[in-house]
Amino acid sequence: MKQILIPFISFFACALAHSQTPCENGFAGQYPCNNYDLMSHIDLNELSANAGNDSWGWTDPQNGKEYALMGLSNGTAFIDISDPINPNYLGKLPTHTQASSWRDIKVYNNYAFIVSEASEHGMQVFDLTKLRNVTNMPTTFSSDAHYDGFGNAHNIVINNDKPYAYAVGTSTFGGGAHIVDISNPLSPSFAGSYSASFYTHDAQVVTYNGPDSEYVGKEIFLGSNEDEIVFVDVSIPTNPVLISTISYSNIGYTHQGWLTEDHRFFFLGDELDEINFGFNTKTVVFDLEDLDNPSIHQEYFGPTSAIDHNGYIHEGIFYLSNYSAGLRMVDISNVTSQSISEVGYFDTYPENDNGSFDGAWNNYPYFESGNIIISDINRGFFLVRKSGTLSSSSFDKNSFSVYPNPAKSFVQIKDSSQSIKIIELFNLLGQKVLTKEFDNESEIKINIESFKSGVYLLKINNSLTRKFVIK
Repeated sequence: MKQILIPFISFFACALAHSQTPCENGFAGQYPCNNYDLMSHIDLNELSANAGNDSWGWTDPQNGKEYALMGLSNGTAFIDISDPINPNYLGKLPTHTQASSWRDIKVYNNYAFIVSEASEHGMQVFDLTKLRNVTNMPTTFSSDAHYDGFGNAHNIVINNDKPYAYAVGTSTFGGGAHIVDISNPLSPSFAGSYSASFYTHDAQVVTYNGPDSEYVGKEIFLGSNEDEIVFVDVSIPTNPVLISTISYSNIGYTHQGWLTEDHRFFFLGDELDEINFGFNTKTVVFDLEDLDNPSIHQEYFGPTSAIDHNGYIHEGIFYLSNYSAGLRMVDISNVTSQSISEVGYFDTYPENDNGSFDGAWNNYPYFESGNIIISDINRGFFLVRKSGTLSSSSFDKNSFSVYPNPAKSFVQIKDSSQSIKIIELFNLLGQKVLTKEFDNESEIKINIESFKSGVYLLKINNSLTRKFVIK
């Protein structure tokens, strides 16, 4: 269905590629969607890169501004998304050595820590507070520190409770955890390791606060190790202790997983099982009530055959970057009773939902604003947001008329039964951008030429609201 519709809407999509586009009738421009709107998009050409990969986010504690950090084939892009409808590409930190399809980023105490599969790349350290005063955009940034205790690395993991970074898939310790002390971010140092002859592709580290009282308060490393999950107590970096391991059926490549917020369940994605065994996107859910004896709780199958990649959990929603099927939002609030269901999606790769390595690589759903980063291999940076998050009471269509809608220069508001006293216009961040009061008028005309294109909420007489689009 997507391939049939694309030719008819591609022109419309190009015109809106960088602007706010609501999800209406299953599409936001050319992008299939359900329950999530496109806030903005920056393509790879503007980012001067051949491909996108990982992403993360940073909120400036000084002023609350939000920034997207996006991995690219040739470096790391920094994007100011404090106005999500009009993001500012601030610049790029170039790769430390050469280009690579793999780059990974995490944040600790206002510093970004970046690794790559590029040979001898090591770990770049970047002071994010430098983003506060960028004048010439896009600028070329430089690292503030560098750690060369390893060469290439596939991934980096940080638990924000503790000053340690865990580089995994490195050329050291058989690809197991290479632990770096980042208590002084500008002088990172070796802190420990754990290998036990296995390669870790990705991992999560948490200060455990789950149902197994034996491990509460300890630092637990959950490693996705190609053909199994490992659980390691890394409370003492110089002396990690293996707790347990678990595998599952139909293994393709044990790729990445994430804990529920109560630390009871672990959601795992296998990157190759869809291709190898021919079923739809599968997520394996493990029950960690007893960390010494984890068990399989259930398997969840998505609606397409696309390959799952990176998934994160926030406030009862599993945000799964699903390659060619885009970002899928899955309600897991009833996972205990094995009741999981998809509640939305935004598909950044409209060509198909096949088992290919195209489309959404990663996402970041942790901004307080509700805006969500999607980093796409083929199309660059996307920012999306749940539809209707700022909607209010229903509008009585028999009382007021708003036309034209969409509008470009002027909008007329007419009331057939009551007088108009006040008009307010809000953007989708909830910010009021216009207020006009009237002396009991029945019909008014407002000039909107000074406003940026996008979706707004028009509020009439402090109670009735209608969605309004400015072209």
